[in-house]
This record gives sequence, C-alpha cells and structure tokens, in this order.
Amino acid sequence: MNKIEHSKKLLKIVGKTNVKYNLIEENDKVLVGLSGGKDSITLAHILAQRNRVTPFKFEFLCVTVDYGMGEDFRYLSNHCKKHGIPHEIIKTDIFKTAQEKIRENSSFCSFISRMRRGALYRVAQEKGFNKVALGHHLDDAVESFFMNFLYNGALRSMPPIYKSSNGLVVIRPLIMARERQLRGFSVKNGIDTIGDEACPAMKIDVKIPHARANTKELLKKLEEENPKIFVSLKASFEHIHKSSFFNKEDLEV
Repeated sequence: MNKIEHSKKLLKIVGKTNVKYNLIEENDKVLVGLSGGKDSITLAHILAQRNRVTPFKFEFLCVTVDYGMGEDFRYLSNHCKKHGIPHEIIKTDIFKTAQEKIRENSSFCSFISRMRRGALYRVAQEKGFNKVALGHHLDDAVESFFMNFLYNGALRSMPPIYKSSNGLVVIRPLIMARERQLRGFSVKNGIDTIGDEACPAMKIDVKIPHARANTKELLKKLEEENPKIFVSLKASFEHIHKSSFFNKEDLEV
C-alpha cells in the first residue's frame, strides 16, 4: 500500500493538541522515538503528514534504538523509505549493559526504558535537535496516573510537554488520542507493527511487573461501567484543584 489513509478525527486531535500546548513550532528540529509499535509508527506518519501541510517549516527524524540483541529492522526501514519518512537506526549495547548492571529486584523494563530514553537524548543533542517526540497516548497517561496513585502514593501522570534536565523539550503529540485510535490506524493501513516480542525482557528470565497489566484490567472494567470515564479523566487532568489536597504549600489559609 503506497498511500496512507489518515483518520481526520485523529489528525484533528493532534492538531488541537499541538496548538494548545505549542508542541511543534516553526524551525523546530524534532527527534522521534520510533520503536515500530503501533503508537510510534502512527506518530511518524502524522508528523510526516503535518510536515507536508503546515504553513510553517519544521524538521523531524525518526530514530530506532537497536538494543544489541539481534533485532531485524529491515521491514521498518523499508516502510519508512517507502513513505518518505526520514529514519535512522542507532546501535547500542543496552541489552548487554542491562544484564550486567541492573540491581536485584529492580524492574528490567524500567531500566531498559531509561537507557533507551538516554540514547534518544544523546542522539538528539549530537545532531542538534531541540525536541524529542514520544508516542504516548491518553491511555498511557491514565494508566500512569492510576499506577502512581495505587502503587506509589503520588498524583502524577504524563504531561503533553516538559523540559528534561539536559535542556531538551520532550513532547507527546498523541497524548489526547485513545490507544484504540492508533491501533485502528495501523490496522486500516495494513501496517505490520512490532509488539511485545521486541521487548528485551522477553529474552531473559526476569519477573515481569504486573502493575500495568492490573491497571489496564481495572480501567477496562471501569470503562465498561462508565463509557465516558476517559473523557472525564482527560478533563480532570486539566482542572486540578491543588488546594483541596494535603500538600501544605498549596493550602489556601
């Protein structure tokens, strides 16, 4: 399939999010983390489309992190080339390093995620990019909120945009979209996507954390009981009354 069929609704969601939070602006240089999963591949195609039609100019490059465990990215490379998406693969020894340095009882997935993010930041700085785009969506943000709320004793989620400690601006253009919309995009366009089989944790005998799976199941049940729960949660993330909680510095006295 040569022509990608975009969802007008999804494009509208991303466009409104971009305008509201100034995610991508004129002359930005955006590095996109492209794993090849449904989320990142959708993000790559949407940025390619926006790059063609927006009245201002910006540059973007998709980067895939090779963990050093024999991954085959030929399909992903060919797909990007076919659709005019600039793409590079960066070689790392993340898998080997994780096996050597991860502490006992630490989350292998979290360790890998931090190292992957670090690799993206390094490439962005080396190549002069000022922003890094990630494919997180609304389901990710809600799951993160519930996981922090239920397991970590904190109220936090995933912001649409923030500045990292190294000065790079991290953006999430898909943060207002539902996961099922991104899945629908890849299915509709017949795009083969990379799933959990590419996760390094699947290659070795480590305990896989169940908090996210449990949270997904909880949210699934809640949405069955209240189909508009994600609409309500999205609105609540924009209407935070800090003085109604227990943080002393935010109390209005």
